[in-house]
Amino acid sequence: MGAMQRRKGHDWERKVAAMFREALADAGVKRGWQSRSGGDAPDVDGTPFWVECKRGKKPNIRAALAQAYEAGGSLHGCGDPRPKIAVVKDDGLPATVTMHLDDFLDLVTEWWERGNK
Repeated sequence: MGAMQRRKGHDWERKVAAMFREALADAGVKRGWQSRSGGDAPDVDGTPFWVECKRGKKPNIRAALAQAYEAGGSLHGCGDPRPKIAVVKDDGLPATVTMHLDDFLDLVTEWWERGNK
């Protein structure tokens, strides 16, 4: 990966961190500290999720989510307990968020129960 692609990725991580900071005021959201392998911390830290960010011409959404699980823990409950998400942006298109359906349904259930009590 060239310097331009790395810079583009880092800029995207900063932008996603800023969006989470706006949404989660006072949560201490920041861009995650990255080692050379990138597996020590999520791309955006201080959120209720393990966030993996990807941006490019045609980023692989499934690979981004798999990377979040590899870095943050396996599908079997080992590692970081936060739900894993991939925040992906194709050039010229709106960003998307991808997560496993079970994690999404847990969020929907929690949201539903809070609104109906």
